[in-house]
Amino acid sequence: MGRVTQRRTIARVTLTPHQDEPHPTAQGAVQALGQVADHAAGHAQNHAAAPAGNQRDLRAAPRGGVVVKVGPDTLVAEEPLEIRVGTGGTPRPPLAVTMRTPGDDLDLAIGFLMTEGVIRAIDDVRTAQLCAGDQEPNTYNVVDVVLAAGVPAPEVDPARNFYTTSSCGVCGKASIDAVRTRSRFDVAADPVTVEPVVLAALPDTLREGQRAFKTTGGLHAAGLFDANGTLVCLREDVGRHNAVDKVIGWAARQGRLPLAGHVLMVSGRASFELAQKAWMAGIPVLAAVSAPSTLAVDLAAEAGLTLIGFLRGPTFNVYCGAQRVAGLEQVAGPVARSAGATAATAPGPGSRP
Repeated sequence: MGRVTQRRTIARVTLTPHQDEPHPTAQGAVQALGQVADHAAGHAQNHAAAPAGNQRDLRAAPRGGVVVKVGPDTLVAEEPLEIRVGTGGTPRPPLAVTMRTPGDDLDLAIGFLMTEGVIRAIDDVRTAQLCAGDQEPNTYNVVDVVLAAGVPAPEVDPARNFYTTSSCGVCGKASIDAVRTRSRFDVAADPVTVEPVVLAALPDTLREGQRAFKTTGGLHAAGLFDANGTLVCLREDVGRHNAVDKVIGWAARQGRLPLAGHVLMVSGRASFELAQKAWMAGIPVLAAVSAPSTLAVDLAAEAGLTLIGFLRGPTFNVYCGAQRVAGLEQVAGPVARSAGATAATAPGPGSRP
């Protein structure tokens, strides 16, 4: 398995106005960058070995205005993961290739198979193992899944391309109907309610638990919380959908599905595929720090999910399922009838309308 983060040598440019030149010229900045690029080319190896924070000023442009530092920076790793699925005793063809951050790869594979409807429970899997693949040196970027007896192998249809990028979990699917997989869990019947003050605290708790994000600034996160705001599981990945699959795969392997009474908090936007994954795992509340899409709202309303967007501190929007947010029961009807066309704004922490 590859590393979650990697060190690379970079040139960091800071524009600082000179006393008699308030706005540094673009030409001066370009010249300084060119000089640093030439210098860095001859010394990249030494700088790459330098510890974090051991950066030195090479030069400031004569005109003031530009300061350049060369040194190491930490980047989030992104590598392909191939998921092979089939029955025992036969060759297992690749079902999916996703660009992901290495780590928790078995959870990612199991979560992906669960949310795509390939398997319905962890008992549908006989074995799942990380393999070296065909690359040298071994990268362990292949997960081989053997299905249990009686579980049908998925059809590998080129028209239903499972190749995904780190930014989109459903790009390449033949049509939206191909991903509207029906969950076996009745999310609409989940009676859980969550206090606004609990919801408002989730983003900070999620950020505090993002260890790799603190060093790279380049990872999404998905956090599973109980109704009291206690963090149950957190996973990071360069892809939003991968982070969610890692959480759901962990829950499946722990025998915790369905995840009734829980809240799934994601660091990006709430898209269609994330609403689908929450539904497939039996999660009644999906919250995101950014905006939802219309299809996400439509699917959440169909499934009976509570969908929350723009969850940032004391404000957030409820797009459907408002009855699960304490104090918003009286607006649940209008919000539901609007099918997400007009969001309801929740009260601030600790308040009731």
